Amino acid sequence: MAAKFELYNDKAGKFRFRLKAGNGEIVATGEAYETKASALKGVDAVKRAAANAEVDDKTD
Repeated sequence: MAAKFELYNDKAGKFRFRLKAGNGEIVATGEAYETKASALKGVDAVKRAAANAEVDDKTD
């Protein structure tokens, strides 16, 4: 199974998304959004940013 973004409503009724790996494990979660459209824009923003993101290793 391929990775997927899952949209859902939290307990407060807000819209959220989470990114699930192919094995079903949650690997990232989004903040709470007031509207579904805003949550979808958040998904698009993550997709765009992750495509070129570098790892900034701040470990010792």
